[in-house]
Amino acid sequence: MTRCRLCGSAALASVVDLGATPPCESFLAADQLDQPEPAYPLHLQVCTECWLAQIPPLITPEETFKEYAYFSSYSTSWVEHARTFVADAAQRVGLGPDAFVVEVASNDGYLLRHVVDRGIRCLGIEPSVNVGAAAREAGVPTLTEFLDPATGSAVRAEHGPADLVVANNVYAHIPDVVGFTQGLRALVADDGWVSIEVQHLLTLIEENQYDTIYHEHFQYYTVASATRALASGGLALVDVELLPTHGGSIRLWARPTDVAGEPSRQVADVLAREKAAGLQELSGYTEFSARVAKVRRDLLRFLIDAAERGETVVGYGAPGKGNTLLNHCGIRPDLLPYTVDRNPYKHGRFTPGTRIPILPPEQIAADKPDYVLVLPWNLRAELVEQLSFIHDWGGRLVFPIPELSIVEVKS
Repeated sequence: MTRCRLCGSAALASVVDLGATPPCESFLAADQLDQPEPAYPLHLQVCTECWLAQIPPLITPEETFKEYAYFSSYSTSWVEHARTFVADAAQRVGLGPDAFVVEVASNDGYLLRHVVDRGIRCLGIEPSVNVGAAAREAGVPTLTEFLDPATGSAVRAEHGPADLVVANNVYAHIPDVVGFTQGLRALVADDGWVSIEVQHLLTLIEENQYDTIYHEHFQYYTVASATRALASGGLALVDVELLPTHGGSIRLWARPTDVAGEPSRQVADVLAREKAAGLQELSGYTEFSARVAKVRRDLLRFLIDAAERGETVVGYGAPGKGNTLLNHCGIRPDLLPYTVDRNPYKHGRFTPGTRIPILPPEQIAADKPDYVLVLPWNLRAELVEQLSFIHDWGGRLVFPIPELSIVEVKS
């Protein structure tokens, strides 16, 4: 990558180099285990002109999202997060019976189902054929397309402008930041609202959340860089909320530039926090690589020591972030014989690169391991409760991020 994808500058500085890994959602079927598996460099850099953190676009969204293994509805807390958002947004934006809501990257309808329940007209725009089909089966109108200016204009022409456009956990997933933002502007009414949730680079750096760096995530935002990205498509940031989701996210509220007005005090406060953390100069990034290396050493030391003591460690979850961690640490079935996941799509498959079997969750109770390594650490509160049954045989949970911690659960 020689140029910043937002501002075009060639002034890119290295933040952390994680080597080469397969795409994090390319789970393997059993008959693929003896076949070659492509791997791509995973090197995070930051533009020292606009401070957008980014990785090279070595794979395309079309390769990743036509058939997708992630179904949002399998996370109980995430569905509840969506329900709360819809209720709050309806009040904030004033969504009445004649309103129209569009969600971009709507997945399996986990969010728009709550809009449907309110009797509000809506449309999902979801590129993945399989999860889009699941949304339609659940009663959520869904268009199978990627968003760009042409798609945005076509949807507006057919359905009318949207009072609210939602783009949760997708703004990092598109290499054409400017074109995607122009698509958002095409969708939204001239007096409408755009709500975007995306992981906050500030918490990624501060909490060692390097496993959220993977090939699906082309860029990583601060409020400062997101403001510039929004402006590239004719949108202006008016407010921001700090969220605990994904280890620390930002919810960006934007409007068309002509009606936006002055941003809220919260925007100024978060910008000041980012500046104080050094994220608008190289000093904020220089120690990150060393802290990433320590996470790797600590986790490997724990797994090796447990194996030498004859203790069993299995995994919980097969999220994209987990595959970055497993590949960077070089963890194979000798240290982690299997992981489990609630998503039946993944059962019988193997993690990319590390080729660890993925089994149904019931396997944990059957085997009674000494430790369960939690790969979706961002769902810590939910999973400590879900996995409390391992207390029955003295099992403990292990969280690798932001630093290794071993948790004794209570039944």
